[in-house]
Amino acid sequence: MKSISRIVIISFLLFAIGFAAVSAQNAGGSYFRHTVERGQTLTSISQMYNVSISDIVSLNPGCENGIIAGSELRIPQKSAHEGGDKFHTIKPGETLYRLSVMYGVTTDEICEANPGLSASNFKAGGVVRIPVSNARSQKKEDYAGITVKKKEPAIRTKHEVKRKETIYSICRVYGITEKELLAANPSLSKGLKRGSVIDIPYPEEENVETIVNNTPAEQEISNEEVFRKNRNKDYYYEQLNIAVILPFSATGRERSRVLEYYEGFLLAANEMKENGAYLNIYTYDSGVSDEKVSSILSQPEMKDMNIIFGPGQNGRVKTLSDFSKQNKIFLVVPFSFSNKEVFNNPYMFQINTPQSYLYSEVYANFIDRFGNHNVIFVESEGKNDKMDFVNGLKAELERNRTSYTSVKAMAGVDAFRNKINPSKENIFVPADGNPLVLNMALPNLTLMMVNDSIKNIHLFGYPEWQTYTNEFLSSFYEIDTYFYSSFYTNSIFPEALQYSNLYHKWYGKDMANSFPKYGMLGFDTGLFFMKGMWNYGERFIDNLGKVDVVPVQTGFRFERVNNWGGFINKKVFFIHFPRNYKLEKLDF
Repeated sequence: MKSISRIVIISFLLFAIGFAAVSAQNAGGSYFRHTVERGQTLTSISQMYNVSISDIVSLNPGCENGIIAGSELRIPQKSAHEGGDKFHTIKPGETLYRLSVMYGVTTDEICEANPGLSASNFKAGGVVRIPVSNARSQKKEDYAGITVKKKEPAIRTKHEVKRKETIYSICRVYGITEKELLAANPSLSKGLKRGSVIDIPYPEEENVETIVNNTPAEQEISNEEVFRKNRNKDYYYEQLNIAVILPFSATGRERSRVLEYYEGFLLAANEMKENGAYLNIYTYDSGVSDEKVSSILSQPEMKDMNIIFGPGQNGRVKTLSDFSKQNKIFLVVPFSFSNKEVFNNPYMFQINTPQSYLYSEVYANFIDRFGNHNVIFVESEGKNDKMDFVNGLKAELERNRTSYTSVKAMAGVDAFRNKINPSKENIFVPADGNPLVLNMALPNLTLMMVNDSIKNIHLFGYPEWQTYTNEFLSSFYEIDTYFYSSFYTNSIFPEALQYSNLYHKWYGKDMANSFPKYGMLGFDTGLFFMKGMWNYGERFIDNLGKVDVVPVQTGFRFERVNNWGGFINKKVFFIHFPRNYKLEKLDF
């Protein structure tokens, strides 16, 4: 019996005779495939892979007009002379071991380059980073014994044809050619019918069956074995070394914000110490220049830090992120909303949710709660400052087949009444966060309720509504109002009252009347990360959902942006003012 076993794998590779090219080819060069996830934009995807938006558009004509979750994009692969790592889209049947053989790197090196990769998320369609800088050059003899066999079209998923869809539009969503779609669905030659269910095949270049020869000494290792070997050890910290790098010498509102954040952070540290944690806190003034930050990072103790909180300004994020990534130190960015560094730093946590990700979470929860309602958008005569949000929500409603309509804010009560669907619950969504729009819309909603006894109406709005809640409080309760936010507190909540009293006791003052309250933000972020790291040690990132903290204001639900990047906070609340006057903070 021959000692050579034959292992069949599904491969993305197109092999020439005796030799393989490790990337798909198109007329302009090589590419790999990326499946769009909720909240992603062309900008975030380009930052994730360090390519230009124009390069993505050139491979995906029409995507500049919008992308949707679940669709596929071709992403240009950088050539060897351009440097940098390669990316690989996992194909059905592939394993981490097979990728290591394919690219000539070890499984340890792939795991090191993809800290977010695990046996549970190593799935077809996912993208992994291949550290080719460490790879040996592929030689023809490396592929000796490989044979190629074209398979019948493999079915990736099913698709129900919707109104106005065409063969071309469906192919663009799934990144396949019309020829590939017709081959999997011969009946389409007679035409496309709304409501019919069709097969979506894998692209042709992914539908190749290859046979790789392995000797007994090179028997394949399962994903579970590889990841078990590479998982973090159960190491717990004897003490936590923490650096806080903020612009304490700033002036005006920025200085007040930073100082209050730090005061809240110290209250969290005190709670941890009272519960037995050993903390070494190093505090630095970052000033207003990169030179000052670089000077701080050059201090010998900085490489011994377990976690860094900072900076205060967007312009300093890259400097801290580079240091964090190089030295494998966790970095918590508490203020900035948009940082491309999070897409390539596996140790970075971004507290404030980028707008596109926040909107996608709101849309999903809106559909879940109000998907069967009649949605009515209230638009002002001039420019509506929430049209980006509204247009995205309209697109989600259409995909969910939820009806919606619009009414002008300045229209009279009759126009509002005509939009009501008596057989459904009706929810009004202003297209502008300005209180002037509320002032125009609320009287009409109130009149319908009082004079016409129409009770099946509700109102939905925006985070800034909490800044003028007191002005509209009675109407909010009367009309059963909701608004979304990634942070919220109210003095009637027990945890908020308790914390406010503690803050006043320590500092002899009340927190500034701002949204968010930075003293609470400092407390919530400090307590979450210090408690998580102290309780779970180096397994902290594997237990983010288990950190037992009741937030005073800011909640946390961190998700990795990709297998090689950091974390963004996707937590969102719906604040509900019900007609029974019992305020609710709905936690999703």
